[in-house]
Amino acid sequence: MRVGTIVSLGASAVLGLGALVVAKVWLPSTGKHEKPVETVPVVAAAKPIGFGTRLDEKSLVVLNLPVNAAPVGAYHSIKDVIRVDAGGAPVALVAIAAREPLLPAKLSGAGARASVAAMITPGMRAYTIMVSEQAGGGGHVLPGDRVDVVLTRTIPGSDQNVQSDIVLQDVRVLGVNMNADQTSVDKVAPHTATLEVSADDAARLSLAAKVGELSLALRRTGAAEITPVRVLKVSDLGPFSAASMASQPYQPSAVPPPPSPPMVQQAGARKVARPATGGLIVINGDERSSANSGAGA
Repeated sequence: MRVGTIVSLGASAVLGLGALVVAKVWLPSTGKHEKPVETVPVVAAAKPIGFGTRLDEKSLVVLNLPVNAAPVGAYHSIKDVIRVDAGGAPVALVAIAAREPLLPAKLSGAGARASVAAMITPGMRAYTIMVSEQAGGGGHVLPGDRVDVVLTRTIPGSDQNVQSDIVLQDVRVLGVNMNADQTSVDKVAPHTATLEVSADDAARLSLAAKVGELSLALRRTGAAEITPVRVLKVSDLGPFSAASMASQPYQPSAVPPPPSPPMVQQAGARKVARPATGGLIVINGDERSSANSGAGA
């Protein structure tokens, strides 16, 4: 029994040593050809950052992300974001979620405030137009939405002198009234709308506001197509349009008109009618003649 025990212990020792050799020698050799994942430091939000919040070091964190997962243009150092030597920390132009990488388009310039001027795309302008609650989308148009601008105007010297046209398409809304927060969902009655347009389109809006009324048509989120349009006139609404009816308003008469005389005879183009006062009216083409009816009529 003692010899068997010694043999069993010896065999266990040999097996354990063999397993150790495999773990130390063979297993590492299977992964020695794998390359480590290359990472790059990326500055992200350490906590949710709201619109207009001025950044500081406590609100930022550096994450090591794979090179192919790092956003283009991301900051690699917190000092690159804060830039105290350049005039102060920037503010967030949009809401930023926790651990979301920071990008230049989401931040204002160094030391700037959260204003519309900081949100304008390079080369573009901000132009404000007057709108009403109905012309401004009924409160559904919010900062960050995209709209078409419709012009309705009166053309002097025409019978059907009202026409409508779309002067701009796919325009970004920078602000509504005094609100420029693109994360805002509060709906208010609009009085003004600030749009991001080119310099030429700013001049177009200025001219259009002088000759007619501007209104906004809200576009679907993500829609960027430019639709061919034409100028619409009152005649395009059909013969029963409100404008055409307004040009000939209905005025009821105090005395109803007499009923048309009943037809009593018709033969080809010759028609004979009997008026209510008696007698006969004979209509033959454009000729009309009358005759008194006798007792046998």
